[in-house]
Formats: sequence, C-alpha cells, structure tokens
Amino acid sequence: MTRREIREAVFKIVYMSDFYNGKEAEEQAATFLSGIDGMTDEEKKEIEGRADGVIEKKKELDSLIDEKTEGWKASRMPKTDLATIRLALYEIREEDLDAGIAINEAVDIAKKYGDENSGSFVNGVLARLI
Repeated sequence: MTRREIREAVFKIVYMSDFYNGKEAEEQAATFLSGIDGMTDEEKKEIEGRADGVIEKKKELDSLIDEKTEGWKASRMPKTDLATIRLALYEIREEDLDAGIAINEAVDIAKKYGDENSGSFVNGVLARLI
C-alpha cells in the first residue's frame, strides 16, 4: 500500500468512529480492513495504530479545533471534513509530520470524500490550527 492508501484507510476508520462505539466500532474497523486486498500485517498494524491514536485523542483534537475556529465548532462540521482535520492535526502534533504535507494530504482527502467546498474548508481550518 502507498502512504496515501494507508492514510485514506486511517481516515475511513476515524470517520466510522463517529457512528459506532466500543466493540461495534472495533468490529466495523476489522470488517473494513479485512476487505482491503494485498494489505500486509505490518500495514494493518500501522493503520490500526494510527486510527486508534486519532480516536483516543478525539476530544483533545476537537477542543483545539473549537478554540481556533470562529463560527464553527467541531460538532457542527461535516463528518468527512472533521475526520480529515482530526487526522491531519494528529499527524502534525503526534507524528511530527510536516504541516505542509499534512495539510496537502488532508485537502486531497477532503476533495475526494467531501463536497465541492471541503478542500478549501479543511485548508482554512488547518491553517488556523497551525
């Protein structure tokens, strides 16, 4: 898998976490991961570890988002955009990924999975957070 494919898989699990809790969330993530062809055990562990990290820090990340955005709270954001922002913010804060790379990747994911305004929205929110 490419780094982008891994990132998109993490994004999808983070997104799902807004709809499922506890054991059901774990089952949904496992079902999703089992459907990815050609994934190695190492890639699976990386995806699970990164997704778990974002999910564990969700409240902290949302608090940061709420502090820095005017007129938008995390709870009101489109779920795809919010999952993208959480992932990028986690990558910057916890994985020391260069902010420019994280934002670029987040914008690409937002454009792919969100609506026509998602790319610019995600870019704007992340620019305020960095």
